[in-house]
Amino acid sequence: MSHAAQIRIPATYLRGGTSKGVFFRLQDLPEAAQVPGAARDALLMRVIGSPDPYGKQIDGMGGATSSTSKTVIVSRSTRPDHDVDYLFGQVAIDKAFVDWSGNCGNLSAAVGPFAIAGGLVDPARVPRDGIATVRIWQANIGKTIVAQVPMTEGQVQETGDFELDGVTFPAAEVQLEFMDPAAEEEGAGGAMFPTGNLVDDLQVPGFGTLKATLINAGIPTIFVEASAVGYTGTELQDVINSDDKALAMFETIRAHGALRMGLIQSLDQIAMRQHTPKVAFVAKPADYVASSGKHVKAGDIDLLVRAMSMGKLHHAMMGTAAVAIGTAAAIPGTLVNLAAGGGERQSVRFGHPSGALRVGAEAARLDSGWTVTKAMMSRSARVLMEGWVRVPAG
Repeated sequence: MSHAAQIRIPATYLRGGTSKGVFFRLQDLPEAAQVPGAARDALLMRVIGSPDPYGKQIDGMGGATSSTSKTVIVSRSTRPDHDVDYLFGQVAIDKAFVDWSGNCGNLSAAVGPFAIAGGLVDPARVPRDGIATVRIWQANIGKTIVAQVPMTEGQVQETGDFELDGVTFPAAEVQLEFMDPAAEEEGAGGAMFPTGNLVDDLQVPGFGTLKATLINAGIPTIFVEASAVGYTGTELQDVINSDDKALAMFETIRAHGALRMGLIQSLDQIAMRQHTPKVAFVAKPADYVASSGKHVKAGDIDLLVRAMSMGKLHHAMMGTAAVAIGTAAAIPGTLVNLAAGGGERQSVRFGHPSGALRVGAEAARLDSGWTVTKAMMSRSARVLMEGWVRVPAG
């Protein structure tokens, strides 16, 4: 009886921030998968274990959550003043597609370390000890990310005492700068606020009219008030992820927000765009107990934020959504800014289901409107496994 042999592909399994994914060098992929298209998508889905009607990704590297069903392709950059190109693929769990419409801010923290270890960064730019500055071209959204990667004795430093809520163990800090983070989304004209408004009246059939801040920064995001959708902003995952009506409501908000932002042309297109836009709800600070049992005090945070990712409430906060939060918080009058107390600010500390996170942004008001030159935050990254992944040939 004939059978297909398995092929093996060099790969590294990394945690970046509160996500983890399978990383590849472009040159190591099979030739048919070195270019965008069906062959690449099929390969990445098989690596991760999708589509899986059981929703578990048992026969693959995925972890059956939006935070762990991720792939990354890195190559040397041909762009001036950049070291590497970084392409992110969000693999659907139970459907047969890979969403290339946005970035993963958490895995962005692992791109620099992976690129250095994989020989993709000019050795002359990497110090033996100190900080290596890796200039990353984020190919999904056409933006620059600058990563500050710690080096010790010629190797990427992975261990350290930097603690990140949502990650169990401390590690070395990787500082990230997202340059000019307003996303240039097709249909949105590259505008930070695609409707031209800081706050819109968003009509959502079945749920009425909601106040919403629609922003393209880091990742397209729809911010609504927690109280308007029946929540306090202190909720943990189970409260929402076990409620089918709540999940349907947020997906409806997402679809109508995407249409209003010009990201889709008809509501039926949202089914093939799971990764973007995100939906998040905000509230003023309040005490709560995080998923780890940690007590988060209202006095230690500026606001509460909960965000949906791939149809579920995220266990912490997506890195790109954190960029959107920091950007919106820096601009007086947005729902995020108002929840944080209003006024101009350069950083904000927000509470999420796993704890708290600080993110900064540099914003300025011009005659043409608001602009943000960069957003900043710290993450960590660590290699979990390296070697080869195996998939059936063909």
